[in-house]
Amino acid sequence: MPVLRSATRKAREAQENRAAPEAPAPPAARRRRAAKKKETGGVRETPARDEEKKEEEIKLAEAPPEPSGEKPMDDSADKQTLEDTSPIPEMVQVSNSPKYRVDKKLGKGGFGQVYVGQRISANAPGADEVALKFEHKSSKGCTHGPPYEWQVYDILGGIHGVPRVHYKGRQGDYFVMVMDMLGLSLWDACNNNSHTMSVEMVACIAIEAISILEKVHSKGYVHGDVKPENFLLGPTGTPQEKKLFLVDLGLATKWKDRSTGLHVDYDQRPDVFRGTVRYASVHAHLGRIGSRRDDLESLAYTLVFLLRGRLPWQGYQGENKGFLVCKKKMSTSPEALCSFCPQPFKEFVEYVVNLKFDEEPNYAKCISLFDSVVGPNPDIRPINTDGAQKLIHQVGQKRGRLPSEETDEQPKKKTRIGMPATQWISVYNARRPMKQRYHYNVADTRLVQHIDKGNEDGLFISCVSSCSNLWALIMDAGTGFSSQVYELSPHFLHKEWIMDQWERNYYITALAGANNGSSLLVMSRGTNYTQQSYKVSETFPFKWINKKWRDGFYVTSMATAGSKWAVVMSRNAGFSQQVVELDFLYPSEGVHKRWDNGYRITATAATSDQTALVLSVPRRKPNDETQETLRTSAFPSHHVKEKWSKNLYLASICYGRTAS
Repeated sequence: MPVLRSATRKAREAQENRAAPEAPAPPAARRRRAAKKKETGGVRETPARDEEKKEEEIKLAEAPPEPSGEKPMDDSADKQTLEDTSPIPEMVQVSNSPKYRVDKKLGKGGFGQVYVGQRISANAPGADEVALKFEHKSSKGCTHGPPYEWQVYDILGGIHGVPRVHYKGRQGDYFVMVMDMLGLSLWDACNNNSHTMSVEMVACIAIEAISILEKVHSKGYVHGDVKPENFLLGPTGTPQEKKLFLVDLGLATKWKDRSTGLHVDYDQRPDVFRGTVRYASVHAHLGRIGSRRDDLESLAYTLVFLLRGRLPWQGYQGENKGFLVCKKKMSTSPEALCSFCPQPFKEFVEYVVNLKFDEEPNYAKCISLFDSVVGPNPDIRPINTDGAQKLIHQVGQKRGRLPSEETDEQPKKKTRIGMPATQWISVYNARRPMKQRYHYNVADTRLVQHIDKGNEDGLFISCVSSCSNLWALIMDAGTGFSSQVYELSPHFLHKEWIMDQWERNYYITALAGANNGSSLLVMSRGTNYTQQSYKVSETFPFKWINKKWRDGFYVTSMATAGSKWAVVMSRNAGFSQQVVELDFLYPSEGVHKRWDNGYRITATAATSDQTALVLSVPRRKPNDETQETLRTSAFPSHHVKEKWSKNLYLASICYGRTAS
């Protein structure tokens, strides 16, 4: 059977693996390590019964998004080559527009190039000077015709804060939009002003930007790439020079269905990233479907950047830049991020990073925070805030307060408090009464006696985990296994031993890794699996998982060792659907969203940085779908016994990152 190995595990590990011993039974030679903690265990004895066939469990570990999924610009070199071979036309006329001479280049982004267009048609209507946006027919957004951005401008173009598109069409190899001519971007304005802006200026930008985003969101869209470069001022020397505009709608997506008005469904694809690394929300880094909260979080980072000239996560380089930036964002509290900013900026950041996926932001309250900074007279503000006045009037004199401060609702549990924490994550499923036993703080040398005693009592290992290089074992009578072998290895994982056991019709059913790189691997007979494959990776291998899903495999075991991930996938695993939740803390919101849609956690794994959960829909619906989770600083021995009294049994357990 195939074994898929990470490209990063090169010949060195292959050489090490060849030296690892085969172990159809407990190996004769094991690494010896003294237990530093008192070994403890617990057992619940119940009358023997006919065992139900155990539903296959999937173990998955959360890790940062794979670097290749961070920036959708991998094909930029090829695109540039194609565009270089098709020069920009000197004259433009599309869809009965006047003729325009193409003048100087204004800029270039991921979705096209923008030039100044000078009208040369005599007595033609429209402005003498326009912006011409060119997108090559071979670019990613034009595979099936005109750019997707055109559809968005058809709905948003001309609303408050969004420029108008006057004409659009194709000329030669390019799709062309004729748009309002605008002035400097906030990025350029900031650079022209010693890389920072005044508090009053940034507060005015905040007021108007929130107002613009509210209008965009009211049309059912989120922008998806809020940053200083995409906010432009009106043309210098015109009545609009103090107006703010939001441009570049190529990454805009719908947050609600226009026909039903319902919010789009929650989902996460850790291999997908949309936006700009510096300003993207944490949820965008983690591949979650975009919603209104993401635009506001990106705006918060934009405001802090304009005020301070720098963000704490600037400067990271390399293939894992996206992971490092996301990790830094998660570990930076609003207090730390806004340590040199006025209080309203901290309150705004704190509010937006705690918004739920489908929660409607209180735009008026957010505006009122900054309105209190710039004063009551909008006529003398450096940015025109007329568009925000309607929202400001909705709150009257109640300035600088957010909804949670004025209602009787329970305050939200805050995230990103800047205090990383690791805990035990335990998952409990409803089962018929059965015998289950746990052991934790188990040293290498003590594994044999616990496993042998459990086997004598008719128990098999259902899951394993590790903390501080000591092991935790869960053994029960409900696995449906007929026999079991295991190996304690100094390697993560021992390929040759796995291959040998596959030949003997054993399949991987549980595994764990320790911080020192060793692993405990359990393989069993009596499963329904027909084929199995595994991968060891330095980052969470979601792309590989997604590929194997298409081939009919499902995640059935998972573990971590230090920062490495190991994922096992099997055919005939008993699931019809499967998803991944990956985060820098326990993904409580995502878990509840999945539970509501019929998913149940079937695997857990975590590193010191991230937590990963696999949730699955079983092909055969259990009689009782009850599932509960716990997060505890110590092994949940007392909680396990309480759960047993309710016929809830440990189904999965891991130790790692749960809070930021």
